[in-house]
Amino acid sequence: MLAGVCAGLGRQCDMDPVIFRITLAVLSATGGIGLIFYGFAWLFVPYDDEDENEVRKLLTGRVDGQALTAVLFALVGCGVFLTLLSNGGVLAFAVVLSLLLAGAGYWSRHRSTPDPDPLAAQAVADAPPEAQAPPVPAAYSSWWRDPIVKDGTHEGGTGYLWGPRDSRDRDIAAAVSIGLGGTWTSRRDIQTRRSPQPKPRGPRWIGGWVFLLALLAGALGTGGTWEDHALGTSLQTGLACALLVIGLGMAVSAFLGRTGAGSVFLAIITAGLLAASAALPKDISTHWIEKDWRPAAVTDVQNQYDLGTGVGTLDLTRLDLSKDRAVTTRADVGVGRLKVIVPKDATVKVSIDVGVGDIQLPGDDEQDVDVAPGKHKELTLNPPTGTKSAGTLDLDLSVGVGQAEVSRATS
Repeated sequence: MLAGVCAGLGRQCDMDPVIFRITLAVLSATGGIGLIFYGFAWLFVPYDDEDENEVRKLLTGRVDGQALTAVLFALVGCGVFLTLLSNGGVLAFAVVLSLLLAGAGYWSRHRSTPDPDPLAAQAVADAPPEAQAPPVPAAYSSWWRDPIVKDGTHEGGTGYLWGPRDSRDRDIAAAVSIGLGGTWTSRRDIQTRRSPQPKPRGPRWIGGWVFLLALLAGALGTGGTWEDHALGTSLQTGLACALLVIGLGMAVSAFLGRTGAGSVFLAIITAGLLAASAALPKDISTHWIEKDWRPAAVTDVQNQYDLGTGVGTLDLTRLDLSKDRAVTTRADVGVGRLKVIVPKDATVKVSIDVGVGDIQLPGDDEQDVDVAPGKHKELTLNPPTGTKSAGTLDLDLSVGVGQAEVSRATS
């Protein structure tokens, strides 16, 4: 119902457009073929009252919301299709359903087409051509004579007082008004020179107001939950408020005013951002905090240290580790930096997970920052050569977005 693709298919195949809408919705959810077909049909098939399709508009630089939405549909459909290539059952179902819909459309289009009558076709071919009206003359009569003036230059009229009616009126009017410095006006021009009828105004455009109200609702929703909730919850509240305003604006436009494809594109983008914000870790806060943990003894070491957003430093250099004892702890940072300082004589068994970011270990160049998604390392860091091992630290470190660093004390 966005671009009229299903309505055009229904009219072309003499079928109810609801059949195409339901089938394309199913094909969109099972393999993405529906989105691919809808997007490319939107791009390449022009509207009834237009000569150019959306692809030609894109190539000529006339980019609008409809073309961008069609491209988005096609890209999302291709992405869904690529992710389901290994699922043969879903793809087989989508292909069979597509063939059934194509066969139904072909049969419906040709079932009501009557077979041509050979006798009637021969009669039409043998019939004489249809009589046509003579062409309407577009100029004055051909017996018109040239002006009397030798060089052909004079103001007003043709120089004669006979001829067709319009020319006679023009000559007389020119002779009367030439002394007044006026210009000639024919009767036909007087009749046609009337005040133009005001064009009926279409429905008022409310897309701009919908955008501003959605922006305001999103800002109020995010600001109201910024202090007391996590980042993901705050963003979800603001985006949900904006999406609600856009939906209400589209509903109101059905009765008062109108919105265009830009509002539809804005709703799609807002829904995508809402889905992305729902995937954010719950421990990411809205405030940047710098926190230090410095346990003075082994008994002070907690099982887990958590920080939503900011810089967390876990200093374990004050621990007195015995040779046959292992200390286990875990530290998590949602967004930011996690730095762990271990004693010089400790053996460290560390497991590090970074969603998107970098991992720094003892001996690495601090200037060499390699940001990449899905980083994971498990290793054992032995004390430097010539240093006697005093005990073992078992560390489990995790950073959502940022940097995880393990460094060893110098003394």
